Amino acid sequence: MEIRKQRGKQVGRLTVTEQIDQKHQEDLQRLRGFRLLDDDFLTKCFEGDTASIELVLQIVLEKPDLKVLDVRTQVFVENLLNRSVRLDILATDSTGAKLNVEVQRSDKGAGRKRARYNSSMMDANLLKKGEDFDKLPETWVIFITENDVMGKGLPLYPIERCFLGTGERFEDGSHILYVNGAYRGDTPIGKLMHDFSCIDAADMYYGTLADRVRFFKESKEGIEIMCRAMEDMRNQTLKEGAINSAKRMLADGILTLEKIAEYAGLPLDEVKKLKAEHTA
Repeated sequence: MEIRKQRGKQVGRLTVTEQIDQKHQEDLQRLRGFRLLDDDFLTKCFEGDTASIELVLQIVLEKPDLKVLDVRTQVFVENLLNRSVRLDILATDSTGAKLNVEVQRSDKGAGRKRARYNSSMMDANLLKKGEDFDKLPETWVIFITENDVMGKGLPLYPIERCFLGTGERFEDGSHILYVNGAYRGDTPIGKLMHDFSCIDAADMYYGTLADRVRFFKESKEGIEIMCRAMEDMRNQTLKEGAINSAKRMLADGILTLEKIAEYAGLPLDEVKKLKAEHTA
């Protein structure tokens, strides 16, 4: 239980209002330290903002004429039988290509098979039933990583399928690209990765990105949006923990559904749904 102390002495428990204020101050402190390399901050900054993602894609794909028509963040791609995925950013350009951008601070989170899985999940959801395979649009899976996960010192690592005998590209329209977030240099990609690591908008090169960061860190409206987002993330984390606890109790098969709902803090209907999924 949280308590207040004065000159080393306990003076009483924090009231609900004081706890909320303390959490708000913690959120403000956390917000000040956010960078575009933090995926939760990135997705909020890029939410509905085609200009920012367009700038990033023009630089990392080296396509200055690329035009983004639509951008969505935290896109859930469902797999009814096996593992689903949540994409940080999913953009559509003027050619109809689909571009998934993921930001990863952890090297483990940017594994090669994860890139492969994201690519396959995108493909599986891009054709309607009966539609010809030739209608499958071009796809990009782009990982922007805090560290040089490939370890070659290059700014960009494009991955393409090719004919091993000749080295010619297979040209199936599927692309994977790793962007080295540790790269620095007096080049567009070096400046972009510098901006992704900046805490202060005033230190950034690209005005488009700096304006978004400044809005969410310095304006009253933007700060309120970010604080609500952080509260939502906390609540989601708590709910996911409760669901995982309920799943473990269901697997044990000892407690009644009513007791599981009580102990996990979930509605009984939700526990019943989890049981149905568990026995399916």
